[in-house]
This record gives sequence, structure tokens and C-alpha cells, in this order.
Amino acid sequence: MHAMVNPTVLAGMAPARFPSFSRKALQGAICSLLVGWSAGASAQASQPPMTQAAPAAAAAAEAAAARAPVTPKAASTASTASVASAAAQRLPQLSLNEVVRAVLDHNPDLRAVEQSRTTARAGVVSASALPNPKLEWNQGRNSARVPGAAAGTVQGWAVALPIENPAVRGARVEAAKAGEQGSVHFVATTRNALVAQVRLRAYEMVLREAEVEAAKEAVRLLEQAHERVRVRVDSGEAARYEIIKADAEIIQARQQEQTARLRAEQAQLSLGRLAAGQLPVRFRLDVSLEDPLRIEDMGEIDPMEHPELRQLKAEVERAQARLDGAKASRWPGVELRYGQTREPDVRLNTVGVSIQIPLLDQHRGPIDEAASELERARLQLEGRQIELRQQTLQAWKELEMARLRTQALSQGSVREAESALRVAEAAYRFGERGILDVLDAQRVLRSIRADLLDARYQLQAARIQLEYLAGRYDDPSAL
Repeated sequence: MHAMVNPTVLAGMAPARFPSFSRKALQGAICSLLVGWSAGASAQASQPPMTQAAPAAAAAAEAAAARAPVTPKAASTASTASVASAAAQRLPQLSLNEVVRAVLDHNPDLRAVEQSRTTARAGVVSASALPNPKLEWNQGRNSARVPGAAAGTVQGWAVALPIENPAVRGARVEAAKAGEQGSVHFVATTRNALVAQVRLRAYEMVLREAEVEAAKEAVRLLEQAHERVRVRVDSGEAARYEIIKADAEIIQARQQEQTARLRAEQAQLSLGRLAAGQLPVRFRLDVSLEDPLRIEDMGEIDPMEHPELRQLKAEVERAQARLDGAKASRWPGVELRYGQTREPDVRLNTVGVSIQIPLLDQHRGPIDEAASELERARLQLEGRQIELRQQTLQAWKELEMARLRTQALSQGSVREAESALRVAEAAYRFGERGILDVLDAQRVLRSIRADLLDARYQLQAARIQLEYLAGRYDDPSAL
């Protein structure tokens, strides 16, 4: 009689439809089925066992599942999922431009760099200032040493006006103006790098959140598979190692889900740190890894427009002005002097001119130092130009590889993995395959989906890198 009841069909079909009914309900359904079979065994002995058992097993399982109460674990899981979904819907949603604007308004590093522009502007005023005149006053007493000389008080005063070499002053002013321009470009360079970093962190946050959703889906599927395995093991159809394997898979999946949540929180905290804590503690981004790319042609990318190159050019101009100033400083200028001395019987008025002669010090040290700084600035500019061209080419290649990888995964590998999982589940449902095949198929699908998420993130990262190299984030009004 027991040979006519196929436990594979019973254990394989019923849990697939009703994965949440209890062990006692399943045992009651099996007993009722055995009693019914014992009454009509002689009339149905000529029919195939599989054909007879399948409808009865499905009906008994449906009745048992309908009478079985929901387990506390399933109720807790459903309640937690509903609470998490409701909490996610209540989170404020921010656009990427809003996050970028908050970072630009409150980032401490950017604000410190912007202050350097004020310092450089003050340096121009200092370089343009004229030297102050000098005023001297002295007083003494005249003693008569020869007969007929008048003794008495002696007073004197003098005014000296330094007149700087126009070449020295002009070179100093030009160096200060080049420094001011360099500070402006340095602010733009910092802003360009900061916006690129914010955008990259934003897409990383979206990636981590997508990994959390994928991990939650993996746990849900593994829990369903675990329930099926438990029923088969309890009925004696499957070996004990299958439930052990299913337990291990669930433990690993839950650990991966927890890790994904921590990474998502870390990515969100990184964005908040860039904005100096001015962003909400928890929020959602109106960003997707499937956002269309705005870069369509390599010819649109011009790394020579990068603000860092403009900053380096300003440094070259500043070094050139310093070299000119060092050469002109050998003749620093002249000093005009007018003085008056009053003695008891004489008033003496004097006018003079003083000039420094470069006889002993030819200023070779400052000139050579300024020439070396100029050469260093030029070499740094040329090297950075070559480096930016190479970085642009490399970023473009990474963009193409990420695009091809995304297309290959989304159009081929994911569909094949999903088909393989459906085949493995169907074969397991009818007892042709073990649970290990289903778990392997699920693991392959999860791995391919994770690769697809990473490929889409790398595609957006390459696009952000190209826009950063083109200097498209240096203007705050364009954001």
C-alpha cells in the first residue's frame, strides 16, 4: 500500500504552492491520504501510481495548508518587510543636484580653499602699494672750540622718499595677479574634483541599496527553498545533508544582506560627511544606475580645458614674473633726500640722491632660484597635459568596456541564468533533481546579477571620470 503513494509528488508539489503550512498539518494530510487509498486500492491498482497520487496529494496539501496557521517566523518576516517598506517610503527623496548644492555650500575643505582667493586678492593690493617716505629729526648742542664761534642748540630734520625701480614693482604686481588667477583656478579645480566625488559617491550609494534589495530577494528565495527541503527531509524523501546545506546557504545569505546594509549606510554617511552633516540622516536619491549617458563621442572630451591646467599656466606666469623681478632687483631704485640743519648762526639746506650699486652682490642666487622655479612650473604643466590625455583615453576605454560588459550581462547571461534556475526548480519540484542543483542555480543567478550591478556602476563611474577630466563640474551655475 505504501508503494502506491509517491511521497516525491506530495513533498514536491504541495510546498511549492503553500510553503508555510506546518509539519503536523502535513502529517495529517498524509494519514488521510493513506486511509483513502486503503479503501479504494483494489479498484485503482491498474492505474499508474504517479497519476493516482498527484491529484490526491495536491488536494490534501491544499486543505492542510488552508487549515494550517501562519508560523510566527513567517509572520515576523512579513511584518518586518512591511515595516521596512513603509519606512523606505517615508524617507525624504533628494535629487542629485540638491545633494551637490548642499555639498558645495557646506563643505569645509571647499570653503577653506575659497578663502585663499581672498588672501590672493589682498596680495595684489600689497604688491601695488607704494613705499612710504621717511622723516628724520635730530637735536644737539654746538660747543665753541675756537674764538668767535657761536655756541648753542643745533636742530635738524630730513625727508627721504624711496623711488622703486618700475621694473621691480611691475614684476611684483604681475606675480601677485598671476597668484590671484591661480587661486581662482585652484578653487575651480577643487570644486570640479568635489562634484565628481559627490556624484561617484551618490551612484555608489545607489549600488549599495541595489545590493541590499538583491540580498533581501536572495534570502526570500532561500527561505522558500529551505521550507521545501524541510518537508522532503521530514517525509524521508531527501537526505539530512540537504537541510544542512540549505541552512548554511540561508546563514550566508543573511550575512551578505547585513553586510550590504552596512555598506549602504556607510555610503550615505560618506555623502553626509562631504556636506558637513547638512544632509538628512536617512534619505533616498532620485538616481538610477541605468541613467542614460550624455557622452556620445570621444571628440567632445577636451582635457585641455581642465581647470587644473589653467591653474598650472597661472603658476608659470607667476614664476616668469618672479624671474623678471629677480633680474630687475639688481637695481632696486633710488632714494631722494632733503634735509635742513639749524645752528646758532647758520642754516644749512641739503638735497641728495642715494642709489645702491650692485658691485658685490649681483643677485645671482635669487635669479637662479627663480629660473629653476620657472622651469619646474613648465615641466609640471607639460607633464600634467600628457597625463590628462592618457587619463582621458583610459577612462574612455573603461567606459567602452563597461558598456560592452553591461550589454553582455543584461542581454545574455542574466536571461540564461534565470532560465537555468527555472529548469532546476521545475526538475526539483518533480523529484528529478536535488536541492543542491537549485541552490547552485540561485547562486549563479545572484552572482551574475551582482556583476551586472557592478558593470552599471562602473559605466557611470567612467562617465563621471570623463566629465571630470573635461572640467565640466568647475562652474557651479551649470549644476
